[in-house]
Amino acid sequence: MSTIKAFAKFLDQPRLVGNFSRTLPPLLAAGAGAMVINDTVSAPQEKRKKVFIRNGLTMFGAVASSLYAPKITSKIFRTAPDIVAIKKLDVQNSALVNDFLAKNKVNSKTEKLLHKIKSEVLNVNEIKNLSENLHTKDGRTLFNNLIPEPENITSKEIFSEIGRLSVFGLIPVLGGIAGGILGDKLTDSDYKRKIPNKIKEGAYQYLANIFLCNVGAGIALGILEKLNVKSKAARALGMVSGIALTGIVGGSAIANLIGTKVINKCFKETDTAKRKPEALDICLHTDDIATVAVMSGLKWIEPALPALYSISGYRAGAGYRGKGTEKENT
Repeated sequence: MSTIKAFAKFLDQPRLVGNFSRTLPPLLAAGAGAMVINDTVSAPQEKRKKVFIRNGLTMFGAVASSLYAPKITSKIFRTAPDIVAIKKLDVQNSALVNDFLAKNKVNSKTEKLLHKIKSEVLNVNEIKNLSENLHTKDGRTLFNNLIPEPENITSKEIFSEIGRLSVFGLIPVLGGIAGGILGDKLTDSDYKRKIPNKIKEGAYQYLANIFLCNVGAGIALGILEKLNVKSKAARALGMVSGIALTGIVGGSAIANLIGTKVINKCFKETDTAKRKPEALDICLHTDDIATVAVMSGLKWIEPALPALYSISGYRAGAGYRGKGTEKENT
């Protein structure tokens, strides 16, 4: 087993995924809180209360909704929440290992690693060693039962997965906008003038950074499925290409068009300034790589989606429309 393959297996250990999904919420909440405190302390003394209330509610709306998004999408798409039950995993792994050792002989180092994986996470070198020593048919079956291989989704599942991930990403954007509007309402008597920017930024974040990228990845995956391409590397590269064409290239233009032609008319706005992609917007396409990973069957990346999508939610709630709007919103 190559080191890269061993590292991928290390990340996809059910126990590690379970630990990560349980650790993320408090870490995300702590990071969000620290950001709000930093913004508050950095603001002029007379504006600190206002900044704390406004930014705090915006952040709360984005983060809380992003953490609750998996449950909402599970109900909408009637899927079981992908939560690893550690106690159940202990029982399952112990049964698998004990049954295998009762019927097969292995060296002392391999046996030690098998006992360890019952209740602990193995490191990369241990994964590699275990794989190389479980070379029999029964050994490979055990190894893949303990750390399941990623499954390529079928063409029938592609658009369902796109829908699920798109709803997942929409929830934090809506939550951020709701929190931002409430924060402005409590701190600004003329809060309604800021609503159009929040809606336009929400449309930009969702279309350019989430939805159209998901569509591009899904279309590319559908084409590869029709061509019977099974290679995970080829499928991943194809999805990244689809993201580049529909999301990164076309998403910004479409979002700006909707902002000026639809949202402005709804709110009787005359501001036709276009939102230009910035460095952080490019960084936000990290969640598109996460989308590729999820569609490729990798389990470890999905627990990180709430953190990635909450950034878009916060920017939408803040009504960010380019450099300079931070001062305008203070």
